Amino acid sequence: MKAIAVLPGKPNSVHLRDVPAPKLLDQPHPHVCKIPEGRAVLVKTLQVGVDATDREINEALYGNAPPGGEHLVIGHESFGQVMEVGHKVTELKVGDYVSCTVRRPGGSLYDVIGRNDITSEETYYERGINLCHGYMAESFVDDAEYMVKVPVNLKHLGVLSEPASVCAKAIEQAFLAQQRLQIWNPKRAFVLGAGQIGLLATMMLKLRGMDVYTLATRPGPHRKQEIAEAYGAKYVSTRQTPMHDLVKQVGKPDLIFEATGNAEVAFRAMEVVAHNGAVVWTSITGGKHDVSIDAAKINLEWVLGNKLLVSSVNGNRHHFESGIASLALGEMTYPGVTERILTHPVNGLDNYAEMMRLLVEDKEALKVFVNVA
Repeated sequence: MKAIAVLPGKPNSVHLRDVPAPKLLDQPHPHVCKIPEGRAVLVKTLQVGVDATDREINEALYGNAPPGGEHLVIGHESFGQVMEVGHKVTELKVGDYVSCTVRRPGGSLYDVIGRNDITSEETYYERGINLCHGYMAESFVDDAEYMVKVPVNLKHLGVLSEPASVCAKAIEQAFLAQQRLQIWNPKRAFVLGAGQIGLLATMMLKLRGMDVYTLATRPGPHRKQEIAEAYGAKYVSTRQTPMHDLVKQVGKPDLIFEATGNAEVAFRAMEVVAHNGAVVWTSITGGKHDVSIDAAKINLEWVLGNKLLVSSVNGNRHHFESGIASLALGEMTYPGVTERILTHPVNGLDNYAEMMRLLVEDKEALKVFVNVA
């Protein structure tokens, strides 16, 4: 079957290749974990989303092939339809729509209890990212444990399941950590960044009844502004109104959800959060970026103000379920808005070059995804 892969460590090596079509009894990553007897599920890939992670893997910034091979099939944002199930699978049936989690368990205590999203091991195993082949192929097989059902009436948003899980987890982590305060009822939130993660976070925070400001650099009008405002948030261009000026106008936020991929913005967020507030970082900033901040002032204000910084990455099955539930509630509350995030479909695995071109060159490409079948 066809698959899109890279040669980890070799920049711009993305290519189309033939790989063996999986069978129900196959073990896709035996070097990490094995599918228990009778628990396998074979899935026809319908769509795979791509993002900056895939671009950076193609740039050889990170990512490793499974042991014994030279290539890595990419793609970690899966959506497909069940073709075959093992005899011990009761939660899924042929014809169901599913998304699949990304990280597979290592050997730490957290992995053993199903929290592989917070493994304490230095080495992590992620499908399409590190040491495990991804979903950018015509079909895949995996353990039913890692598959999450997508309601048939939500299949048009199924490819957003993985990004939605990232947002759901990050927001949950902030609220769980803030239980330290016993009473925490945040009213105002800043979402930094208006990419797919920022917009989905905007939607989820609005569903919690918060006053949300979505900040990005580019002045409107444009699609990102339209989507944020359709969710009931206020879009703010930081070129026109810098974050510190916005604070003077509306007050300090109780919660800041950072999703910019910009290291300086991540640290500047620490300067404006309210007392007893929380900043949650979700973006990964590679390379080197020196930032000058008033560390003494931040230290003083954070200690005296009981402020909290939380980082969040990846998501387990619970977070996928929560993200899909939020997509469903968002669709009921803001009909048709979330689908506008899906801006740039690419038809067929053969068009992998166009997929990568959109990721690298097209600044209007809010969400790139491949229609595999």
